[in-house]
Amino acid sequence: MSEGQPYFSICMPAYKQPEMIRRLLDSIQHQSFRDFEVIITDDSPGSEVEEVAENFKSFFTIRYYKNLKPLGTPENWNQAIRYASGKWIKMMHQDDWFASDQALETFYQFTNDDQGISFFFSAFANIDAESGKKELVNCSSWQLFLLRISPLYLFKKVYVGNPSCTLIRNDQKSFYDNRLKFVVDFEYYIRCFQSGKKWKYIPARLINVGFHPDQVTKFTFLVPEVQIPENNLLIGIFGEKILNNLLVFDYYWRMYRNLGIRNVKDAKSYDQNQMPALLEKILRFQLFIPLSLLRIGIISKILMSVAYLLFRARLL
Repeated sequence: MSEGQPYFSICMPAYKQPEMIRRLLDSIQHQSFRDFEVIITDDSPGSEVEEVAENFKSFFTIRYYKNLKPLGTPENWNQAIRYASGKWIKMMHQDDWFASDQALETFYQFTNDDQGISFFFSAFANIDAESGKKELVNCSSWQLFLLRISPLYLFKKVYVGNPSCTLIRNDQKSFYDNRLKFVVDFEYYIRCFQSGKKWKYIPARLINVGFHPDQVTKFTFLVPEVQIPENNLLIGIFGEKILNNLLVFDYYWRMYRNLGIRNVKDAKSYDQNQMPALLEKILRFQLFIPLSLLRIGIISKILMSVAYLLFRARLL
């Protein structure tokens, strides 16, 4: 155990929804592992989050910060990280909560057993707030194999889960890109892995991830005003070379298809910055294919594979 410095900083970026804050803090209160601090950075206009936090201050250390002006997602996440003094950053979104009283203890044991690792992520459960339906999410051996080959496979599926499923060594250097909202988590993970952070998967379900209609991802899914600029920016961050990966190529292929973007002019209308040249080529290829055909899964996959082979042969 640490002396003076807490082992974990549980970072809670907050915005309204005091009932969810209470559920999360209650799950923290019952943790068997006690060497932690809780950091709350609050974007709420009112005092409801602070009032809930006050009820738990007698049980564990809570450091509450009211943002002078709302920072939004993900800068409020970064603000919590900046205040963290623990050895490890345990991000916890207010929608989520610990799945058991031993969750932090399990994270602690893994950090002790694998001291060369600086990034952990665990299995989790998606829980629908309206229906109560639970979906257990585990990372398969095949998915872990792909992730070890290249973190770009996160373009296919975010195996890591949302930031609540992660545990990251506190180096005060790893922050989320505040230009992003929809792709912010997996861009961060790829950047961490490419920077040399060693990672490990914890197969135990340690986190419950809550789903409800007010989440940011609900408002940004299939919204071209968000997805076109952010995914163009990903090319700017990682370089056009990432399209050499088949799953990344397929990601952009499906994005245009799902958004119903049919030509370069329409795509550029959603982003004032220069569109990556290779993405223009994907759109020009799709333009000759009826959208009704593109939306038939197997046909779209075959056509995407043809386009990818032409691209790799420098014929697209």
